[in-house]
Amino acid sequence: MSPNSQHRGPVRPAAAVNEDIRALWTDPRIGLTHEQRARYEHLLVEWITATRAAQIVIAA
Repeated sequence: MSPNSQHRGPVRPAAAVNEDIRALWTDPRIGLTHEQRARYEHLLVEWITATRAAQIVIAA
């Protein structure tokens, strides 16, 4: 999924997505598993979508 693709469903607040991202790294010295890396990449796209949505609301 690219950051430019249309998002289906409601957009979660960036802060909520950020909490999920931080929860993946309980110890920054330990690398992510393949599954965690995939989850991180999905969350990153979701976070970008949320921050863009917040910028649009502020601009309006």
